[in-house]
Parts: sequence; C-alpha cells; structure tokens
Amino acid sequence: MTSTKPNVLVTGGAGYIGSHAVLALLDAGYQVVVIDNLSTGFRWAVDERASFVEGRIEDEALVQGLLHRHAVGAIMHFAGSIIVPESVENPLKYYRNNTAATRTLLESAVICGVKHFIFSSTAATYGTPEHVPVKESDPTRPINPYGTSKLMTEMMLADVAKAYPMNYGVLRYFNVAGADPKGRTGQSTAGATHLIKVAVEAVLGKREQVGVFGTDFDTPDGTGVRDYIHVSDLAAAHVVALQALITAPADNFTLNCGYGHGYSVLEVLDTVERVSNHKINRVMEGRRAGDPAALIADNSAILARLAWRPERDDLEQIVTDALNWERVLGERAGR
Repeated sequence: MTSTKPNVLVTGGAGYIGSHAVLALLDAGYQVVVIDNLSTGFRWAVDERASFVEGRIEDEALVQGLLHRHAVGAIMHFAGSIIVPESVENPLKYYRNNTAATRTLLESAVICGVKHFIFSSTAATYGTPEHVPVKESDPTRPINPYGTSKLMTEMMLADVAKAYPMNYGVLRYFNVAGADPKGRTGQSTAGATHLIKVAVEAVLGKREQVGVFGTDFDTPDGTGVRDYIHVSDLAAAHVVALQALITAPADNFTLNCGYGHGYSVLEVLDTVERVSNHKINRVMEGRRAGDPAALIADNSAILARLAWRPERDDLEQIVTDALNWERVLGERAGR
C-alpha cells in the first residue's frame, strides 16, 4: 500500500450508495474496511474484496479498534437515516443517527489520527431554493430534520478541520438513481421512495401504481423536476474527491453532485415505460408539503474543482441499469 492511497473506512458500506462507493474504491486500488449495522443495508452488497464488520459507528471501542487495526487514513461516511417524512415524524432518531452518531465518529477519527473525511450530504440542506440551479453558496435553510441533521454535521466537520489535522470533502447529492452497470449492487431496500426505483418496481409487477405528487407546479408539464445522477457517477466522485484531499491536505470543500439539468416526473415515467415496454398505472395526487417545483444542481464547482466528469448522464441508461438490478433482485428472491 502506497502512501498516496490510505486505507479507507466506509461507514454504511452495505447500503445503496455506500456499496457503490466500496466498489469504486476497490476498483481504484484502495484497501477498504466497511462498518454497517445492517439496519437497512445488506451483507451481500459488500464486495468480498473489502473487510466487513457489523456494528455501529457510535461504538467507540469498536470503531477505534478498526481504525488502529486497519491503519485507516480516510473515512467515507454514508451511515445514517435518510427518509424525509420519517424525520418529521421522528426527529430525535435523525439527530441521534445522523448528528450525534457522527459527532462520536469524528471524535474516534481525531483520536486515531485519521487525515481525510468524505461526508455524504444532501441537497436537502438547501431547503426550498429561491432559484435553480442551486449553487453551493446559496442559503442553507433545511425544511425538515433530515436536512438539518446533515447540515449540522457539515458545521461540525468545518470546526473539526480547523482544530485538528484533518481535511474534509462534503458532497451534496441531488437525486441518486440507477445501479452498478455490472449488476454487482443496486437499490435494494424494500419500500423505497425514490421515483425511478418505484417506477421500475411497477413495470415488473411489484407495485400496482405510481403516485404523481403534484401536477400544478410551475414547470413545463406541471410535475416536479429533479436532477437525477447515476449512482456509479456519484461513487466515482467520492474517489476523485478523496484523491483531491490526499493531494492537498490543507484543502476542504463542499460540492454539489448532480448533472446540472433535470427531468420531470412524467418524463421519468415515460422513459421507464419506453425502456421496459410496459405501461405504468399513474395516480395523480396532490403536492406533498415542502416539495419544490424544481431542484437542480449547479455543478460548475465540482467540474472546476475535481477531475470528475459524468460518464452516465443519460436517463435511459439510468433507468436501464435500475431495471436490470430490479430483475436481479427478483431472481434473488425467487431462489
């Protein structure tokens, strides 16, 4: 192992985005250890080339033992709770799992001399944006505990980096979709709420219908517009971000992860129907509280700052990969 590639601890590495990041790190030649409590992740989603430990990031003895034993020099932090409506109903869960748990993880990282930290953040930190596309410099005014819990972690990271020899990268995701093109992992959580996941489940007969929440937005077809980023492009951005932190240990950054353009709900459903050659039963419903008409990333900063370029910026490819993975899950369930 060269000094330019530190060993990496991936928290939440058995989950959707985390398991893709593990693949990207391993494919790039990093040594990876995963910690996941498997509350929403799957042991089989972790590539066999990685070391795996079932546990909680709040378990200081366990985490510090891992950091020492594996000589970890960098952390990619995906562990946490991510369902917006649940965060409104149970805010303390989100402040425990996202904010308080990360505070403990950061303390373990500092004690063990971890030099680099990549944090999985979200466009929910912006709340309802005043304009689109959204820039990193725009106001951060979360409208739910999920977004607030993530923003609080961003603030903790900035303070930690000022006080200790650690640098960090915050990546704010927009709408993550798709699956590993090689079929190694994908979105596997039952009852997921992501539109593309829901739509491909519908065309495979796993759902009877797809709800369209809001048809009177100020958008071309009246439905909400979102910036969908392929999960493998997002995973690649994490590896490039880590390389940037290693190269410039005094640098910190907060960057949007998106493609800079969006698709409406109806455009997504049309694409899923076209790719699958199946019709979707669409049920038009009222708007959900807090849903903006459009949420699109200004991605000029990440393109200028990192050696990252999207390779899968194509809605049909995103849908095809998601559909193929959904079929894999069906085969797995049928065994």
